[in-house]
Amino acid sequence: MSKHVAVLMGGWSAEREVSLRSGKACAEALARLGYRVTRIDVGRDIAKVLGTVKPDAALNLLHGRPGEDGTLQGLLEIIGVPYSHSGVLASALAMQKDMAKAVLRAAGVSVPEGTVASRFEAAKQHLLPPPYVIKPIAEGSSVGVFVVSPAHAHPPQELTREDWTFGDRVIVEKYIAGKELTCAVMGEQALGVIEIVPTTQFYDYEAKYAPGGSRHLLPAPISPFVYQLVRELALGAHKALGCRGVSRADFRFDDSLEGTEGLVCLEVNTQPGMTETSLVPELAGHAGITFDELVRWMVEDASLNR
Repeated sequence: MSKHVAVLMGGWSAEREVSLRSGKACAEALARLGYRVTRIDVGRDIAKVLGTVKPDAALNLLHGRPGEDGTLQGLLEIIGVPYSHSGVLASALAMQKDMAKAVLRAAGVSVPEGTVASRFEAAKQHLLPPPYVIKPIAEGSSVGVFVVSPAHAHPPQELTREDWTFGDRVIVEKYIAGKELTCAVMGEQALGVIEIVPTTQFYDYEAKYAPGGSRHLLPAPISPFVYQLVRELALGAHKALGCRGVSRADFRFDDSLEGTEGLVCLEVNTQPGMTETSLVPELAGHAGITFDELVRWMVEDASLNR
């Protein structure tokens, strides 16, 4: 009998739309492969829904909360449904960017200098000399991110808005000029490295998910030494945070500095996008792994106690 897979998508985070697209693409792949597929748009009643559906495994394709912060993972552990991607601790840790940075730094992975502040403090005065970046501690997909340039007399006042939904603590960190690089890890193996060349000012939500919003150069046009180092650091970051399944690490590389001192890891995504324009399927394809094979691998890799 074919395995019954619940594809978990949607949810209520700022990244709902992308998650629905990831879910649709993967559900179609699983159907092509002969799995029994139940598509679930995750709501607050997800425990009850899964109790009714009784899948053999869950393919978690939520981005942001609750699918990326460890809470859904905890629920799946409790009800005993094997799931894909990272477990409770790694998910929660990677999502809290300040904690993740401390762990990465301790593991020898360079991260940007920065500080954590309330959004009101960050709006009051420049906490770092511009250029710098302000980002929510626990959002993904560049949601709620501001790049403050030297031309800005004061920080962005949007931070004080009453309808701000990204939490009251933000990370303020030095802006790193240079190339945007990304590398995916699949199990114990680092895939290739892409350079993302945005057509907008920086790689924001639009550039990530709109076709033509950015150009992907694969393999990234950097020296073989830096290319290998990015792969090593992506795998090192994956292991340091305790990630499982597929993850993706994002880097900046200021190649105007000597050697590799301009290479820093911005963050590790434990639930990277799986849409047709997403980076992980592209990196897998470059390694000779088709989209369907990648999705099959993620489902067969699903387990408990991750």
